[in-house]
Amino acid sequence: MTIRVLIADDQELVRTGFQMILDAQTDMEVVATAANGAEAVEHARRLRPDVCLLDIRMPRLDGLEATRLLAGPGVADPMRVVIVTTFDLDEYVYGALRAGATGFLLKDSGPTLLVEAIRAAAAGDALVSPSVTVRLLEHLAHPRGGGARPPGEPLTEREMDVVRLVARGRTNQEVAAELFVSLSTVKTHLGSIQAKLGARNRVEIAAWAWESGVVG
Repeated sequence: MTIRVLIADDQELVRTGFQMILDAQTDMEVVATAANGAEAVEHARRLRPDVCLLDIRMPRLDGLEATRLLAGPGVADPMRVVIVTTFDLDEYVYGALRAGATGFLLKDSGPTLLVEAIRAAAAGDALVSPSVTVRLLEHLAHPRGGGARPPGEPLTEREMDVVRLVARGRTNQEVAAELFVSLSTVKTHLGSIQAKLGARNRVEIAAWAWESGVVG
């Protein structure tokens, strides 16, 4: 299966660089590029790419609002959005995740992580850079002072183990290895956790963990 990708960034050099990296992959195709958020939303709604790769700070419509329009809670058929940004925009990144983004990474993360993030998003998973997860969500958790919503029903001890590892940026394979369980078991736990927390993806699970003080 070819993963169809939309790239949105106000810097032409960044757009060109990302496109070169993705077009070099045998399983990816860049179907459109956009220089601002309004163009990104227009192209995305028309072309329905598998993954939208969005910058945060763009003219006309920023990445936060574009993400909300494409993947927000009120969207009937949400798309998969990966945010690519710089760490000094952490508050914007957090907002984008809450708006429905499935993952994020830094612009200097390198080609390998960029490709992995897109593949993860296309598969319905999310890649969250461990260093970004720990630094960003830990930083944002403190000011909120335990404002995380309580789960619909209590999480089991094993589910809490999974939550802690997800909050540290572990992949499903890494969680399975650390807990000595199968990959399918991890996915089952994640499904149960999402249902109890009302979370749409693993990114929101990680955010809940940091907000509620489950990890620190």
